[in-house]
Amino acid sequence: MSRMVGTVSRGVRAPIIRSGDNLAEIVTASVLEAAKSEGYEIRNRDVVAMTEAIVARAQGNYATIDDIAQDIKAKFGGETVGVIFPILSRNRFSVCLTGIAKGAKKIVLMLSYPSDEVGNHLISLDALDEKGINPYSDVLTLERYRELFGYEKHRFTGVDYVEYYESLIRETGADCEIVFANDARAVLKYTKNVLNCDIHTRQRTKRILKAAGAEIVYGIDEILTAPVNGSGYNENYGLLGSNKATDTQVKLFPRDCQALVEDIQARLLKATGKLVEVMVYGDGAFKDPVGKIWELADPVVSPAYTSGLEGTPNELKLKYLADNDFASLSGEALKEAIKGEIQKKDSNLVGKMASEGTTPRQLTDLIGSLCDLTSGSGDKGTPIVHIQGYFDNYTTE
Repeated sequence: MSRMVGTVSRGVRAPIIRSGDNLAEIVTASVLEAAKSEGYEIRNRDVVAMTEAIVARAQGNYATIDDIAQDIKAKFGGETVGVIFPILSRNRFSVCLTGIAKGAKKIVLMLSYPSDEVGNHLISLDALDEKGINPYSDVLTLERYRELFGYEKHRFTGVDYVEYYESLIRETGADCEIVFANDARAVLKYTKNVLNCDIHTRQRTKRILKAAGAEIVYGIDEILTAPVNGSGYNENYGLLGSNKATDTQVKLFPRDCQALVEDIQARLLKATGKLVEVMVYGDGAFKDPVGKIWELADPVVSPAYTSGLEGTPNELKLKYLADNDFASLSGEALKEAIKGEIQKKDSNLVGKMASEGTTPRQLTDLIGSLCDLTSGSGDKGTPIVHIQGYFDNYTTE
């Protein structure tokens, strides 16, 4: 019988990772033990992935509020700082904001609306329409925002992020002024010193601010790019991709991951004789249809991966072939015709109608999304994911 199972994604349990642990050894052993206990074989072109969280934990890549505050003060001089376009997240930004505020006398907090960059909504589009507000041009003070929209709480968290972020700033002793706008230049009315906290649009925001006359501009990706008092750091992403570790500490996005994935690949090859692809993954990319939140708070989905994961899928759309090229066929004849088409497909299908509708994303982004959904973010205890059959197609036996 032909093979009946395609892609399989398994969450693999692992010990709780601590700073200094040999992660290459732990991941390799966990994958081998999982395969043994569940009775399956490791194959060529399997994918083994691990969360960025356990990589950073093993690296001990942490920083405190005081470390953040010291870097902010050194870069901005300890006076007024405009903090613009942060995401609305207790996990992702609350400790960072406390550290930023502690390094300044006043924070001008400018929030994008109706939602942040990753889809956390302050208010609904319907509410904007009802009040006649244009989010592309209208700049709202806190007073005007409250007058129009009141005290909205996040649907899932029950938090009024405007009130929450203001309280975090004021608790450090810093003054706070809040405005709402989607044009980065709006903050320059209040201060010429700006920290932009957007993730995927950060380079454009910096360019716009500098062209408009901002005097000091840093992105949050430029805070803690080097150690402060021996702290953790990330030379490429700074505080981007960080998570709350404790009330006074963040875990930073991992650094120097390439050697790790290549080490694990070599260990698995030695143990099994199979060439397995290995990657580190953070947030995948998918949208919650109810809460409207995109899981895209990390600067990249995968900060490191082995060479076999380069590129994008090169796949034919089976239903296109069935409905067009082979519309007159059915049963075994249709199956064999489609198999033949797959076997002779071009090495690059970009622009070909037969590939229309296949997902045009990097392999690491697609696989990272699958891993993120498989491992979850709670108490599953499976920070390693083992994927089999991802590179199979309809002809694979």
